[in-house]
Parts: sequence; structure tokens; C-alpha cells
Amino acid sequence: MRRAAPRRPKPGKAPKRLAAADREQQILAEAIRFFAEVGFTGQTRELAQRIGITQPLLYRYFPTKQQLIERVFKEMFLKRIDPRWTALIRDRKRPLEERLLEFYRHYASATYTYEWIRIYMFSALLGNDINQRYIGIVEKNILKPLCLEIRHHCRLPLAPETPISEAELEHVWVMHGGIFYYAVRKYVYHSRVAANFDAIVRRAVRAMLVGVAALGAP
Repeated sequence: MRRAAPRRPKPGKAPKRLAAADREQQILAEAIRFFAEVGFTGQTRELAQRIGITQPLLYRYFPTKQQLIERVFKEMFLKRIDPRWTALIRDRKRPLEERLLEFYRHYASATYTYEWIRIYMFSALLGNDINQRYIGIVEKNILKPLCLEIRHHCRLPLAPETPISEAELEHVWVMHGGIFYYAVRKYVYHSRVAANFDAIVRRAVRAMLVGVAALGAP
């Protein structure tokens, strides 16, 4: 009796067994897509099904859902913050408007994506502290240095060691949040947005600098 020939895997089909590091990265990548689509209320059972693995195998790499969320936070938010952004903002050899335009190009490239924006919004709705931690980093490394650069640009009579006021910080948040809302409209509301991002940023920056100069010291 002739034995049946062994079945060969279909072309293009991924092997069932992966190295531990590859499997972990596979789970993380799919978790980012999954949470961006359904939010953090999505069940790990459904996530495992999407990946094509068992839930116990998923838990072997991420023992709890919260640990998986923390890893997503590190991958999507912490690893995308570039320390060179602060140096760029502080580089007074270049006009401030030019520095900010370049900064927002880099910042948008790193963060204004479908997954980043939606995970950020879902986290806020869930009450997760991811947003608070990220906001703290943004204020320390981006917005507060920017406040000092605005003082210098607008020749405000405030010493660099003078504490940054709430009014100063909120004014910068208004500009930063307005630019961020461009991405929210695009990836959350799926509404029409202007194609020329540079023009949007340049106008927002100019309006803020003219406004601060007109208002004077807070």
C-alpha cells in the first residue's frame, strides 16, 4: 500500500513555531493594531485568535493584560520620543519659527499615525494613566523649553530662572493641542484635512509668536 506524500506548507504561510523574540514581537505588533481598532476593552482571547495562537501562549509572553498595555505604551510612546527634539528647540543659532517647523515635522512623523492617535484617545476614555505620563514628558522635554525660547524670541522682560507661569504653559498647549487636533480629525473622525501640513504649522507658530509679543509678559 502506497503511503500518502507528506503535506507541504502552503506558499507564503508563516511557520507555526517562531523564536521567542519573534513571537513576542508578533504579539506586540498585533496588539498595537488590535487596541488601536477596538480600544483597551478588547479581550486578549480575541487578540490571540487574530494572531493564530492560544491565549495561554499569549500569557506566556505577557502574563497579564496590563503588562501587555504597558509594553504597548513603551513601544508607541516612550520609544518614539527623540531627545534631539529638545536640543532642536533650544538651538538659538536658528530662527525659532524655523526650529518649530522642523520639530513638528519630526514629531508628526513619529506620532501622528492611525495607531498612535487612536491608542492615545482610547487610553484617555478608559481613564488609563498613559496619557498623564506622556503629557508629563511632553511638558518637561518640549513645552517648557519652548516657553523659554518664546520669551527669548519675543524679548520678554523675564529672566530664564523665572518660573514658567500657567498662562505661558497653557498658551503653548493651545498651539500644540491645535496641531494635534489636525491628526485627531484625520484618524479618529476621518474628516477632511488640509494637505499642506507645513503651512498649518507655520501659521499656528506665527500666530502664537505674534500673540505673545502683543500680550507681553504673563
